[in-house]
Amino acid sequence: MSSPNSDFIRIAQERGYVHQITDVAALDARMAAAPVSGYIGFDCTADSLHVGSLMQIMLLRLMQRCGQRPVVLMGGGTTKVGDPSFRDEARPLLDDAAIERNKAGIRRVFDKFLTFGEGPTDAIMLDNAEWLDQLHYVPFLRDVGRHFSVNRMLTMDSVKTRLDREQNLSFLEFNYMLLQSYDFAAMRRAHNVTLQMGGSDQWGNIIMGVELCRRMDGAEAFGLTTPLLTTASGAKMGKTAAGAVWLNAERLSPYDYWQFWRNTEDADVQRFLALFTELPMDEVRRLGALDGAGINEAKKVLATEACALLHGRDAAEQAAETARRAFEEGAAAEDLPSITHTLPASLADLLVAAKLCASKGEARRLVAQNGVRLNDAAVADANASVTEADLRDGAAKLSLGRKRHVLVRVG
Repeated sequence: MSSPNSDFIRIAQERGYVHQITDVAALDARMAAAPVSGYIGFDCTADSLHVGSLMQIMLLRLMQRCGQRPVVLMGGGTTKVGDPSFRDEARPLLDDAAIERNKAGIRRVFDKFLTFGEGPTDAIMLDNAEWLDQLHYVPFLRDVGRHFSVNRMLTMDSVKTRLDREQNLSFLEFNYMLLQSYDFAAMRRAHNVTLQMGGSDQWGNIIMGVELCRRMDGAEAFGLTTPLLTTASGAKMGKTAAGAVWLNAERLSPYDYWQFWRNTEDADVQRFLALFTELPMDEVRRLGALDGAGINEAKKVLATEACALLHGRDAAEQAAETARRAFEEGAAAEDLPSITHTLPASLADLLVAAKLCASKGEARRLVAQNGVRLNDAAVADANASVTEADLRDGAAKLSLGRKRHVLVRVG
């Protein structure tokens, strides 16, 4: 199509958020004429989202910035079933109390990115338990199930992958795509939601929801997916040796979040600046074109801008300053991440406790590769005992490489 008329489609395409759209011309026309309500669903499997969900969050934020209405759908109902998409086994089932705790934690993430309210472009948060928990099984099968072909469902990647590997797929999980499709139809009826968005692995489920709106109500609906996000080296976005990169500060400190972005691979800097900051694209392209020492400065800009969106400008600048002092001046800054631990303790135990390593085996390997320092001095024995004599101003500084540092205090 020619240049989009709606700001949302134009900017989303320019910044790299769009992989597929069911009918881009029709959606563009609708968005140019009046605010469109679009949703993304998030199951409540943990009390925080992680950075793997950040592209979806940024897309909802972009909707609001462009005069559309973002809708956050909490999967209070579907979490009880579990999305089988590209999983080798079923998710553990959570009780209602755990789901409610997780919903509250996830809501805190969205409060950082969206403005909620009653206006035409204010975000709203819904919970599909409101309608899914009230469904009567036989009427649901008659009204919704008849629109789905089992033959077609078996060809969906989310199902086919499990079956091809001869891994168990429960009937409970098999129902997930029906429930997700019904979510779309229910929100279109109650809240005039006409756009469903999600990752590219959700394309099949989204198409089914679009078709269900048409078959049940003769209504026009749209689907949009974002590209699969991996790093330039092929790694899954948001996974590190120490675990997931969580968005809630209780799970991951602002400093560690800043460091995650600072450690971006050179080849990813421009793409991540476009997706995860709101810098103008001319500036994104300028920073992305830097090399040598310049690309390291671009990474610091990425880290500070991404951290500011989530944790606020003050926390982001404090993290940047802490990093500068720790790395450029070698100081054991008081506001570095810290843990408390009984001493004496082996270096390997402390590396695991500080989440600098995932296991003692990894700790031993990194020490053998000269990748670990204690108080800025190289260490050669992962089993060496760290004692109170190693404390400097009440703390010992553990370092993994040049970029990750944790203070150990006696507890």
